[in-house]
Amino acid sequence: MVPTPTPDAVSPRSSGRDMRQERLRSHRLSTPAASVAEAARHMLATQAQEFWGGRWAVAARTRGVTTVRDVDAAFDRGEIVRSWTMRGTIHLIPAEDLAWVLSITGERQRRQAAAVHRAEGIDADEVDRAEAAVRAALAGGNRLTRKELFEVLERAGVSTAKQRGYHLLVALSLRAVVCQGPVVPREGGPTREQYIVLAEEWIRDAVTPADPLAELFTGYIRSHGPAGARDFAWWTGLPLGVSRAAAERAAASSSDGAGVAAPVVLVDDDPEPTYIAAGPRPRALPSAPAVVALPPFEEYYLSYVDRTVPCAPEFLSAIGPSMNGIVRPILVARGEIVGVWTHSVAVGRHADDPIPELFAPGTATDAEIVAALDRYRRFITA
Repeated sequence: MVPTPTPDAVSPRSSGRDMRQERLRSHRLSTPAASVAEAARHMLATQAQEFWGGRWAVAARTRGVTTVRDVDAAFDRGEIVRSWTMRGTIHLIPAEDLAWVLSITGERQRRQAAAVHRAEGIDADEVDRAEAAVRAALAGGNRLTRKELFEVLERAGVSTAKQRGYHLLVALSLRAVVCQGPVVPREGGPTREQYIVLAEEWIRDAVTPADPLAELFTGYIRSHGPAGARDFAWWTGLPLGVSRAAAERAAASSSDGAGVAAPVVLVDDDPEPTYIAAGPRPRALPSAPAVVALPPFEEYYLSYVDRTVPCAPEFLSAIGPSMNGIVRPILVARGEIVGVWTHSVAVGRHADDPIPELFAPGTATDAEIVAALDRYRRFITA
């Protein structure tokens, strides 16, 4: 039997500091992974609509000096891809996991996009025409930029005017026809774009868990716990009832008589069930920085119903989501969000020093903030 953690050590009734320390472990921020691919595999799906931000999210969870070139190399090798995996939002995900995650979240995303498709005059027949044209253009290992893909659609008589091209690309991604794979080189700065490829040709060694819904909950708790079904429902965009069923299935021991322990363990049920991953918790590395600069739309902050665990309530509005949906990059000191920061990845500006904005003085030393931002600067200027 796999040993389980002591529930009292991570109970939601424990101090906020205890909760933050456990989440830092789960997020691999105090227990960084050995490689970019391992960090991405541990997180399962990392929000990445800001391409540089998604890349920095996994680099910040990787040991040593990890650069944007290291992350781009993982894309180019086919270890990771980007696609619209949940909530209509693009995520960085291990290539092997894309299809089974979409088997759970894809249909709900398609239903949520139906109103926009009607407004844009996109029906199932047109998506079929787009798929046929794109498959023909990409077959045999070809790759296209988004602009080139839209040109293919236009030549096939499928309009990409206004937002139609974007919504057709999302529709084909939700069908797991295409994904965003190798990076498009950019002179003078970090790339902002990836080539679009046929998922079935680009992705090798795709996996299919025995119980995909339970595995999705397990992956979320492994990378975000302590957390519960409401948090999982927000993260995935799945209904709460489905999310609770996922939790129950993940927490149920194997019924095959082999005595295999469940992959997640209940640590509290007041006010609602809360879980962490079963088995020994990873040990925090002494070399892991106490203060980190994390990207926009950061999982450590965004992926929970209650964001006051890492952030004091009075500072939530300074981070977001704002009226336009933006979530700012954050500064985290010993698990607590103590400020935000800004930086441009425009050509000629990506080497500029990031600018911090602390919420209150004394929450982190000047040296700690400088070190955190310098780690990011080394990443983006490689």
